[in-house]
Amino acid sequence: MKYKIALIKGDGIGPEQSDATLKVLSAIRECLGIDFEILDVEAGDACLERRGVALPEDTIEVLKNSHACLKGPVGESAAEVIVRLRMMFDLYANVRPAKSLPNVPALRPDIDLIIVRENTEGLYKGYEYELDDAAIAIRIITKKGCERIARYAFELARRRKKLVAVHKANVMKITCGLFARTCREFSKKYPDIEYSEMYVDAAAMNLIRKPHEFDVIVTTNMFGDILSDEAAQVVGSLGLAPAANIGDNFAIFEPVHGCAPDIAGKNIANPTSMILSSAMMFDWLGTKYDDKRCREAARIIEKAVEMVLRRGILTPDLGGNATTDQFGSAVAAAVRDFAGKT
Repeated sequence: MKYKIALIKGDGIGPEQSDATLKVLSAIRECLGIDFEILDVEAGDACLERRGVALPEDTIEVLKNSHACLKGPVGESAAEVIVRLRMMFDLYANVRPAKSLPNVPALRPDIDLIIVRENTEGLYKGYEYELDDAAIAIRIITKKGCERIARYAFELARRRKKLVAVHKANVMKITCGLFARTCREFSKKYPDIEYSEMYVDAAAMNLIRKPHEFDVIVTTNMFGDILSDEAAQVVGSLGLAPAANIGDNFAIFEPVHGCAPDIAGKNIANPTSMILSSAMMFDWLGTKYDDKRCREAARIIEKAVEMVLRRGILTPDLGGNATTDQFGSAVAAAVRDFAGKT
């Protein structure tokens, strides 16, 4: 099977991260023989300035005819790009792992958690209004949205056996109340999983106080956005944080962070977040299309990143002096090394 992978390089450090990741993808193709085509498309601030629209129709058409999309960070037009794409393709599950890695200044060496964030509802629907001297935002939480994100999170937790639902139902009794009730109902269908609940402010505190005790966190859209940035820093750097936007038929993979215009063009950005996002992409392709080679590609990329970090090849955000390009080349070389041993 030949996979069509749309690539949005994005803004700021996005093109640098993308180029480093392409080195890794080339090594995967060379070593594992996975047949894929990279389809370059544009979206974001630079696209908006050049073409007058942040997400052109031709980009959307390419995505509609692709198996998956790998996306770099975009700038101020993020709501017009990734938020719109999440809604358009109904990518309701945002999956953001945070794991301690070798040679990285994490709070603890034993952190391994995943935040599963509802991705299409809540305040991020963008229903905002001005009425006289007031600004009003509408928070949309539906039973269907709660059920499918709860189901996704509990199925994921079957590999791990522990799940906490994070909400603020003591204050937002109706919207968070619906989310909490739905998660509680689903917990009865998964008796093998240790289930608990936590208010979002307590979760934010405990991510710092005892992050190693978390396993799978399921939460609503905005809470998940905030907590996942915190979790990324807890394990060492936002530059390490990958993410997946997953629907029933399509998925987009991207770094958690923004486009960091202050360091764009300096070749110092950490590409790990995008490289690990590509690993998540291969894992998803492997599962969806029952392709063992794709699942193996995901495993090898993760091991290659760990090997490079263990060797002390670190970008400046981690206290090293490796460039973005050098780090990508080192991971590609490690992929070849691991693939030769399989």
